[in-house]
Amino acid sequence: MTRRLAQVAKKVGVSEATVSRVLNGKPGVSRATRQSVLTALDVLGYERPTQLRGERARLVGLVLPELQNPIFPAFAEVIGGALAQQGLTPVLCTQTKGGVSEADYVDLLLQQQVSGVVFAGGLFAQADEAHEHYHRLAERRIPVVLINAPIEGLDFPCVSCDDAVAIERAWRHLASLGHERIGVVMGPSDHVPSRRKLAAARSVASATGGELTEAHVERSMFSLEGGQAAASRLLERGVTGIICASDPLALGAVRAARRRGLGVPSDVSVVGYDDSAFMNCTEPPLTTIRQPIEAMGRAAVELLCAGIQGGSLPPDELLFEPELVVRGSTAQAPR
Repeated sequence: MTRRLAQVAKKVGVSEATVSRVLNGKPGVSRATRQSVLTALDVLGYERPTQLRGERARLVGLVLPELQNPIFPAFAEVIGGALAQQGLTPVLCTQTKGGVSEADYVDLLLQQQVSGVVFAGGLFAQADEAHEHYHRLAERRIPVVLINAPIEGLDFPCVSCDDAVAIERAWRHLASLGHERIGVVMGPSDHVPSRRKLAAARSVASATGGELTEAHVERSMFSLEGGQAAASRLLERGVTGIICASDPLALGAVRAARRRGLGVPSDVSVVGYDDSAFMNCTEPPLTTIRQPIEAMGRAAVELLCAGIQGGSLPPDELLFEPELVVRGSTAQAPR
């Protein structure tokens, strides 16, 4: 501590007592001197005291797994706008295949002395992935908010769409149209939101007098191509309705049906998840589950700002109500 005080004092040209007053939040220091001391801390690579984090460069990391799925740019727009309204600047970190990893981005954000981090989807939701970088953020007491359900043991506040309600509504919609052979395309088996969706599908299938067998469950990476391959396998087993864990997966299912000479929705009904951009412009327009992106994004920023300002953030999960948006990709089951 003494060495740090001496170095900062020398850098700024003030006494060590002045530096100490700034670090301890004491009055009697001009605003210009105070800012000079804080800047010197950053330049010399020292971590600011917890109570001064809100006075950093006002940078907030926004970490996304990809930009190809339109849901993530949508979240980025909402979160970025809400951060700007709070005087915070988002630093967008997007993973690419063979590029910078999520852990590498966390290291870069820590070097930039960010005030907080929002993860909108990411490795925190996959049980089999590495999670050490999240623990580093917790050890440094950096405020973190997650969008989507995490694995157990990551004690950060979380904002999620209610997966159980979403899948129940999608399943009951298809069942009301006479579909008895319903299949699901979920994400990887270690993906927590997909586990929740699958559990909900099994529950609602039983409640409606049916059963979701393993033969009608397919798992895939979250891509159009993955959705096409998974849906092709389900179609081979005779399903007439498919519920997908994302809109790109659902578009892949539509393509799989067409490649087999089947009509959507005359032969196969398809339901997506997210209601991301342009899903009302596809052919046919996609029936899907709408996530309340605006409300979720703003809630995430409110939680983060509370943490930046020194508030205690319990690791609770805020569940937001989804909406079934019925369009042209679902119809009565074929006879």
